[in-house]
Amino acid sequence: MDVIYEDNHLIVINKRCGDIVQGDKTGDSPLSEVVKLYLKNKYNKTGNVYLGVVHRLDRPTSGIVLFAKTSKALPRLNKLFSEGRTKKTYWAVVKNAPELEKGTLEHWLVRNPKQNKSYAHLKEVPNSKKAVLSYIIRKKLDAYFLLEIDLKTGRHHQIRAQLAAIGCYIKGDLKYGAARSNKNGGIHLHAQRLELEHPVKKEIMTFTAPPPPDPIWDVC
Repeated sequence: MDVIYEDNHLIVINKRCGDIVQGDKTGDSPLSEVVKLYLKNKYNKTGNVYLGVVHRLDRPTSGIVLFAKTSKALPRLNKLFSEGRTKKTYWAVVKNAPELEKGTLEHWLVRNPKQNKSYAHLKEVPNSKKAVLSYIIRKKLDAYFLLEIDLKTGRHHQIRAQLAAIGCYIKGDLKYGAARSNKNGGIHLHAQRLELEHPVKKEIMTFTAPPPPDPIWDVC
């Protein structure tokens, strides 16, 4: 487990592809339980360890995940995320480049729970939620493009669905149109940076996470 930052109120982890943040129907051990065990062992705690899940990353996505270590911090962090008072930066390796070098995408997303997938629409439709992100082409690779994405809203599979809607399929993301999967089952989408106000100290904190070891990420 890669711990990026830790203090009395929060802990920041660089999640691996394939890890689930919180327990689900698969029954696989979630990252939240791994972090609890880490804290229990590190501080020789007896009994249950408190850990609040503030936000999530898709299972095949890597990068920054923030947890609350105290009941005081959790509601404050939840409020920051729900009110959009965080700055979330992602890196995505895509097969096709967007038409413009930089721009903003606005869609209306509809989630299909049975498929665990979201569909992007250009106009508002029933049961849809507005999704907004900005992007810039950060680098041209041999066969791919690296996009840096500023996520404005936090919808289900938002980046994956919005990029697929403009034909920019994320490498390895079969669910959203990629031609092939990655060997590790992950996708080339990485939560690279998170900026927010500390829930107790009230200072602006910035966390960054390197992408996983990988021939393509290594040249990004």
